[in-house]
Amino acid sequence: MKTLQFREAIAEAMSEEMRKDPTVYLLGEEVAEYNGAYKASKGMLDEFGPDRVLDTPISELGFAGIAVGSAMNGNKPIVEFMTFNFALVGIDQIINNAAKIRQMSGGQLNCPIVFRGPTASAGQLAATHSQAFENWFANTPGLKVVVPSNPRDAKGLLKASIQDPDPVIFMESEQMYGDKGEVPEGEYTIPLGVADVVRTGTDVTVVSFGKIIKEAHIAADALEKEGISIEVIDLRTVRPMDINCIIESVKKTNRLVILEEAWPFANVASEITYQVQDKAFDYLDAPVIKINTADTPAPYSAALFKEWLPGAEDVIKAVKKVLYK
Repeated sequence: MKTLQFREAIAEAMSEEMRKDPTVYLLGEEVAEYNGAYKASKGMLDEFGPDRVLDTPISELGFAGIAVGSAMNGNKPIVEFMTFNFALVGIDQIINNAAKIRQMSGGQLNCPIVFRGPTASAGQLAATHSQAFENWFANTPGLKVVVPSNPRDAKGLLKASIQDPDPVIFMESEQMYGDKGEVPEGEYTIPLGVADVVRTGTDVTVVSFGKIIKEAHIAADALEKEGISIEVIDLRTVRPMDINCIIESVKKTNRLVILEEAWPFANVASEITYQVQDKAFDYLDAPVIKINTADTPAPYSAALFKEWLPGAEDVIKAVKKVLYK
């Protein structure tokens, strides 16, 4: 094992795939000259040159469209959005072209492309820069949606995403790029659609993904001191979703709490809730609780933002509620 920052794991995954496959290349705003807004492409311009690490104009619709056309013609572009909030400008290319071209061409064309960049909130960035759109993209047939929570998963999942023949939405966090973690030496991938039981327990299952899962770990540590055993599942891939992993855990614990950094209406947690009640209703000893942000745009005020974003205390309250404590 070696220790890497999250951003280094991302850069290493892209570089390894680019060394193996000359059709893989990176494009986006400032990814070449300035190593990306969050330095996730550091050193790549020097190694691969300006033909494979391309700075683009500030036009997400334009460079997303160029990348989709390039993928349809046999290349494997990696598109970096400075933030997925800006992906809304290019969402027509993602939803109406990348996701649909395999079906609309009768299988004659595919679109091996990765759209990656930061998702959700990153402190006081206010309403238009603090949005989690995992459920938006996961709602679209033809797209896979990946949200890693640590450097090891980030590298393995990104390599698998680049190798995938279909479009993948790969969502990171501005607040995780400096996180450090152990990463295996040598070649490895993590298959898409496989969740990870990162903490075993017997009393309550807590499902989460992305940076907000850190709050689940904090809550689990605190609850352990009270004799409450929490099983934590890192979803890793929102679509395809490893619902069987969640079901097997619920069959053991009989209780489920879902922690997600997204608005409460029609989100990923809503889908998990439906799937669990459909496939494991008789195993539940309490209603499922889902924890989300407040149902408002993200506030700028630090005090209000703290109340808006879910945290460990919310998880602790939810766990005790399903335990009737």
